[in-house]
Amino acid sequence: MQSLDVCKKTYGKIWHRKPVPSSDNGLMVKISSNVSGALTSPGRSVRFLHATFNKTGDIFLAGDHQGNIYMFDLDRNRFNLVEKMGIPCTALCFNTVRTSEFLVGLADYTLQCYDTDSNAIIAVMRGHKTAIHSISIHASGRYAISTSSEIALLWDLENFTLQKKLTNKEDIGLLKVFFLPLSNTIITCFRDDSIFAWESETLDCKYQLPVADGEKPHYKVFAATRDGRILAAGGKSRYIHLWSLDTRRILRIIELPNKVTSVKQVEFLPDSFHTGVDQVLGVLCQDGIMRFINIDTCKLLFDIGMVDNKVYNSTISPAARHIICNMEDGSVHVYSVAALSAELNKPPAPLVKVVTGNKMCDTMSTTGGSEKTDNRTIDNTTRSHSSRHSSRKSSNITHESTQASLPDGMDMNKLMAILKGYGEYPSKYRMFIWRSVLLLPENHAAYGALVDKGTHPAFAKMHEVYPIKSRKLLRVLQRILSALAHWSPIFGETQYLPMLAFPFVKLFQNNHLVCFEIVATLLVNWGCHWFEYFPNPPINILAMIENVLAHHDKTLLQHFVKHGVTSQVSSIL
Repeated sequence: MQSLDVCKKTYGKIWHRKPVPSSDNGLMVKISSNVSGALTSPGRSVRFLHATFNKTGDIFLAGDHQGNIYMFDLDRNRFNLVEKMGIPCTALCFNTVRTSEFLVGLADYTLQCYDTDSNAIIAVMRGHKTAIHSISIHASGRYAISTSSEIALLWDLENFTLQKKLTNKEDIGLLKVFFLPLSNTIITCFRDDSIFAWESETLDCKYQLPVADGEKPHYKVFAATRDGRILAAGGKSRYIHLWSLDTRRILRIIELPNKVTSVKQVEFLPDSFHTGVDQVLGVLCQDGIMRFINIDTCKLLFDIGMVDNKVYNSTISPAARHIICNMEDGSVHVYSVAALSAELNKPPAPLVKVVTGNKMCDTMSTTGGSEKTDNRTIDNTTRSHSSRHSSRKSSNITHESTQASLPDGMDMNKLMAILKGYGEYPSKYRMFIWRSVLLLPENHAAYGALVDKGTHPAFAKMHEVYPIKSRKLLRVLQRILSALAHWSPIFGETQYLPMLAFPFVKLFQNNHLVCFEIVATLLVNWGCHWFEYFPNPPINILAMIENVLAHHDKTLLQHFVKHGVTSQVSSIL
């Protein structure tokens, strides 16, 4: 973990050596602003209050109590002082389209728009009579909603004019007003636990979520998934309510540990593998610990924060690479999500079976090095799951070694008999059997690193080269192909790769990781000789196909030859 003091600095490097996240808590760097001088007491620091990420998640802003706005570029390893506002900021938000612009709510109740390229204030918007505590920007980047305790204002960011005022006639305080992702819906949450959805254009009420039965939940904080289908709500209790916005009913209620008495913030951790379908919820509790929970299994995955230095608020990057926490001592902590979730991505302890001749001995776990049994050294016959996976294409792997890694109740001999007898596996279990027999590593961290690199230039215009009616399938196909091209550059120049991968994308469209690993396994284990003459066609493979056709269907081969389709031309691909 490294430290950075930005006091009296206008620019500089964030770290001076490659950051290595702490293995204990994933902390990468601690940013502070420590004031020292004749008129200041020793150890006094200026508190950072709020932070926000840009759309890509590689840059974040942080505002302190003196009104200084700093910009930190994590990819380029640099920071600079953007502006000295002179008064504390109460809310920060990057524009989703004009990436150089951000909105800042100040303690004088104004909302200001600032441009980082020109280093100038573009507009000052007035209308609030109390402090702005949240800012929400529409996906189009044109509209913004600023919310204070008594009113929410809808702004047009094209001309920075006030469009509409959202007030409550019954004088019930506003908790939060925000745009629902991927829609034109505005969600308003009030202090009486009522939640309304409005059409953003007409402000007509679309629906109201029913108040939960039993004791009042006393909602205070809210968050929605990126697909806009699930709303999480928490407050002055240790319960988190998950609402399905499709059915407008409570989907699930998560009970937090007994020591939790209230919830200060909830944020969904973006899922890199299922676009918009976020499964992990970060819950900041009154004890200053932010707990990350899987909303499906209701299991605690990891947490952030310490008893002696509590988390004040947090911001998660859109790509789920970093988490920024404003701490109780006024510093900013930058955490690595990959390091925090490293334990989750570890495979289970390998189980191996010792093969002596044709007999199977007791199951044992490998601890590295050679194991001795009956005064004999077990070397090449003892194989772990990982070593079997790396040498799958070797012909020395036996049914016994494969059987050792299959789930309970599955037998390779029976699977072979089913395949020979019926020619296929039951559709209900087919994909599960494929995943098991192929011994997929399911390496979330490695695949996530490839996905984080974004769309590969070779597949940026996928819709023109390989048009698909379903936009969802097109996005998934583009993501899988981009990951393959980032993994090995040769796949970015393989023209037939979309046609090869698309059938697997249709089957595994809801599990991108498995789809990627199956296509990669197919290319590595069965297509390794296809690229020996690249960019020319694989003459050796095509010659074998020609021989097979000559043996089984001479008429078809003669038809191909008659029309000039042979193994010597690239058009056969």
